[in-house]
Amino acid sequence: MEIDPEILEEIRHRQAAVERTYSPYAARNTSAVRKNDARAEEPVIRPPFSRDADRILHSRAYTRYIDKTQVFSLIDNDHITHRVLHVQLVSKVARTIGRALGLNEDLIEAVALGHDIGHVPFGHTGEECLDGICRRAEVGAFRHNVQSVQFLDAIEDLDLTLQTLDGVLCHDGERFVGRLVPAGPISAASLRSKCEKIRGGTSVLPSTMEGCVVRAADVIAYLGRDLQDAIEVGLIDRDDEDLAAICRETFGIDDYRTITRTAIDTLIKDIITESFGKAEIAFSDGAAEGVKQMQQFSIDRIYNHPRLTSQHEKIRRMFAALFEHYSADLEEEKRDSAIYTDYLDAPWVSREYRETATDGEKVRDFIAGMTDRYFAESFRAVVLPERVRGTYRTEG
Repeated sequence: MEIDPEILEEIRHRQAAVERTYSPYAARNTSAVRKNDARAEEPVIRPPFSRDADRILHSRAYTRYIDKTQVFSLIDNDHITHRVLHVQLVSKVARTIGRALGLNEDLIEAVALGHDIGHVPFGHTGEECLDGICRRAEVGAFRHNVQSVQFLDAIEDLDLTLQTLDGVLCHDGERFVGRLVPAGPISAASLRSKCEKIRGGTSVLPSTMEGCVVRAADVIAYLGRDLQDAIEVGLIDRDDEDLAAICRETFGIDDYRTITRTAIDTLIKDIITESFGKAEIAFSDGAAEGVKQMQQFSIDRIYNHPRLTSQHEKIRRMFAALFEHYSADLEEEKRDSAIYTDYLDAPWVSREYRETATDGEKVRDFIAGMTDRYFAESFRAVVLPERVRGTYRTEG
């Protein structure tokens, strides 16, 4: 259906009016660059960064967020955070900041929705396991933010803008930076260069203010929520004195039930105050120190808690077994293997990827894309012998 030209022109005028309210540091829709630019676009109804968000939402990789661990992998509790909720929280926090600062909310949304797509089963524990395996297999270091770009750009070939891919690549919630200054011009070459730097262990900054906002929002979204989840599952007592002291000093929180919303509200307002009218996204010194204290508390009391780390060796053996099994299936070209039937032969996997990726990369990407449930089912299928009920006879 075609939209009446007069209506289309009115919408175009409205959009132009909105862009005139943008900060001079915001990404304009007209600045959007795609590597291929092979698909027809209608920039009025669906501007390029909004289209990016749509493409991510409809991707197979985004669908798998539904069963990807945030922190707590091995506990059945319907009230704790999974990746699918985390990215929505990041999007909401980042768009709130971006709106106040006059930035491009469509670009913010696209980056936020795609930023954690590269996470593997069992969260950061799984990432550590897969990283070690990939290094030994000479596939290279594994980094989930680089893997996010691999899924979105190489495997599903969504032809996203370089601005969105750059923001996804350069998020790094584990390495807190209190002052984020955009890194400069974006190009396909700069994106490749950043990927190599990240694989080598260097943290790099996004090239847009919008990407910087998402990087800051990632920290804001997970800190309070991880603490709330830890209290929910009983890793932290609601009356913990160390946590109470940090919450009081930084956020004025006395009631643990308000940790998430109060911390988010305080840090959002802090960033807006510190960043308004500037070419940077910054926390105040006091807020930055509070974030660092909360991060360290979470590392010491949540992420490294014995109840969470006690299963690491079992998980490590599971990753090693699956990597070895699927590597052998590729080498022997077992076309009935799940790496073919559920992955390489799927219509959503790009032809160029199938033709150019090494076997090691294909195994890495297949395992990295698994949900926690599919990972566990795959392990059982390749390690445990199959039982037959009653008889080997088949019905004739």
